[in-house]
Amino acid sequence: MNSFSAAQRTRVTMLDVAQRAGVSKASVSRFIGEDRALLSAAIAERIEQAINELGYRPNQMARGLKRGRTRLIGMLVADIRNPYSIAVMHGVETACRQHGYNLVVCNTDRNDEQEHQHLAALRSYNIEGLILNTLGHHPDALQALHQEMPIVLIDRKVEQLHSDMVGLDNAGAVRMALEHLQEQGYRDLLLVSEPIDGTSSRSERIESFNQYLAQHPSLSGAAVQTGPQLNTDIQAFLQAAGPGPKAIFCSNGVAALACTQVLRELNCRLFEDVGLIALDDLDWFALVGSGITALAQPTQQIGASAFDCLLRRLKGDTGPAHNLDFAARLIVRGSTQHAPP
Repeated sequence: MNSFSAAQRTRVTMLDVAQRAGVSKASVSRFIGEDRALLSAAIAERIEQAINELGYRPNQMARGLKRGRTRLIGMLVADIRNPYSIAVMHGVETACRQHGYNLVVCNTDRNDEQEHQHLAALRSYNIEGLILNTLGHHPDALQALHQEMPIVLIDRKVEQLHSDMVGLDNAGAVRMALEHLQEQGYRDLLLVSEPIDGTSSRSERIESFNQYLAQHPSLSGAAVQTGPQLNTDIQAFLQAAGPGPKAIFCSNGVAALACTQVLRELNCRLFEDVGLIALDDLDWFALVGSGITALAQPTQQIGASAFDCLLRRLKGDTGPAHNLDFAARLIVRGSTQHAPP
């Protein structure tokens, strides 16, 4: 028999505290709830002493269910290993804690069935609201859930789900990146993105890239995706004739890592043979050569704002859904400072 099992069987209850303090169970309930002021100082002192002696811990979940409030917020993410997801999650959790809520995080690992199972689990936990940063391939289940609680989307839209959405101004970020590359003298551009896979933010960045090229005839460019073909695609881009100096624009940190690895495999002189700029600003960017130029996302603010939107809905706001887009911040490093002749 392990000690955990023994501890489970001997868990101290509210009745144990009441018997030790010589008071009613209702008095203990008032003490650990919001009605402590109704108790006399002497009774409150006896209850507190009994709690300390027995090591009693109130069952917050049970108390919440009884009142119809669990103060639990659910968050569903597509890939918990993604640095963006981790950073945004930190912003959400910090905001939750500041307002007395606890965050329950589930990772779908980009798996539809896992997403479905997590949605069912979160619903069973009686969460009060849901923050979604995932594929959203179960719109019917999400719509049903939205009838019960507010849902806020982060970074990616979900078809047929009319919810508040918080994320990046993707068109503005792409424009900022391409204007910088153009000012630095780069003319032949390659956008590298993770596979779209129904992710609206990725498709918006590719669309904005193509629109910018169409508006600037002096530039040439193409878009490719990460994966087994990336080495071949980048090699072909570097070897092909173009209108001028070449640069690669990575649409997020994951794409930036993949591109950096490929450039090393090709023995390409980083930042000398080709420029490099990435959307996201990861810790390792500053450690590669003279640093990778980045467009930093305000991930802490995005996460906190997502919770703020949810909290507003929990407090009764029934207004139309709205989008909150944040601007990226350009951080210039050595990877784009000198376009090769």
